[in-house]
Amino acid sequence: MNAQPRRVEHQQTDKGTVPIYTTAVVEQPWSSYSREDHATWATLFERQQRILVGRAAREFLENQRKFGMTPHAIPKFDELNRLLTRATGWTLIGVEGLLPELTFFEHLANRRFPVTWWIRRPEQIDYISEPDLFHDLFGHVPLLLNPVFADYMQAYGQGGVKAHGIGAQALTNLTRLYWYTVEFGLIKEDAGLRIYGSGIVSSKGESIHCLESPAPNRIAFDLKRIMRTRYRIDTYQKTYFVIDSYEQLMRATAPDFTPIYAELAELDSIPAGAVLPTDVVYHRGTGEGWAADGDV
Repeated sequence: MNAQPRRVEHQQTDKGTVPIYTTAVVEQPWSSYSREDHATWATLFERQQRILVGRAAREFLENQRKFGMTPHAIPKFDELNRLLTRATGWTLIGVEGLLPELTFFEHLANRRFPVTWWIRRPEQIDYISEPDLFHDLFGHVPLLLNPVFADYMQAYGQGGVKAHGIGAQALTNLTRLYWYTVEFGLIKEDAGLRIYGSGIVSSKGESIHCLESPAPNRIAFDLKRIMRTRYRIDTYQKTYFVIDSYEQLMRATAPDFTPIYAELAELDSIPAGAVLPTDVVYHRGTGEGWAADGDV
């Protein structure tokens, strides 16, 4: 363990933003959080709690309550781990910032979820380019109490270790799957479309945009379609993919992806905002779907 955890963020250069990676696993320095840190957590927590009513997946909100998360103080990793490890065998570990791909995959494959120990600064309230403590704890951790989703995350990590040995294109395909499910996924519930992706539930603007804006496409989950679809990290998403259940995600990880990677290597990637004739597109208000080519 690193006794003096660092705050590792991107660097701004004359060529743009450059990500900085770190592999250190650190103890959460909870006693060193400032009053400003706790206030930032409270501001973000209370804002998202209001926005997510009627927007977030039912189980996300229920599990957040089970963890006892409140706006009063930044949660302690060890307290969350008492419940999480008992429920699904996962453990939260502290990290200093962005992890290299293989390191990240190896943690997930061993049911360890990396949480950045530091929280964004007040001037970063509305946007930060890398995951911070709020994104990781508020956005990711609640669904790790769901046994099926927890298994999906481990299977994803195992697939990532394998893809890392196959090559860059396989990693690109797999990264898109994470992006469009774990980070920016929607789920169809009885009440309509709801948010489960951490990149959405931790963002005020994206929480509203993904369900209420007429601009983005909301397309039924399709593994190969997702793996071919490009995305942007510096703007709201142009496309969201909708799952029927967390079991659907788990089933998608069952096949060996090696032949899928080989098949996709022969196909062009798909622009983020494109709609294909074979897509099933969901209406933003009702959650009803229809085929993009007009056939129901």
